[in-house]
Amino acid sequence: MKLLCNGVFGGNLKRIRISRNLSQDQTVARLQLLGSPLSRSTYSLIESGRGNIYISDLVGLKQIFNVDYSVFFEGITTAR
Repeated sequence: MKLLCNGVFGGNLKRIRISRNLSQDQTVARLQLLGSPLSRSTYSLIESGRGNIYISDLVGLKQIFNVDYSVFFEGITTAR
């Protein structure tokens, strides 16, 4: 199952990654070690709000970044 992403989610993802001093390549490499086939280009689309993320990859990112799930969704409203 995928989550349909948006710019706020992508911005949160980027902010978290940068706060952990990780590049996109390093983040994707760690995801791949956890079994994800995600590519750096697809990850880049997710951060820019133009790509969707598998829930299993979100679970991996939570583990890599050591954050609560709520941090990924900060600032997201119910309005579309």
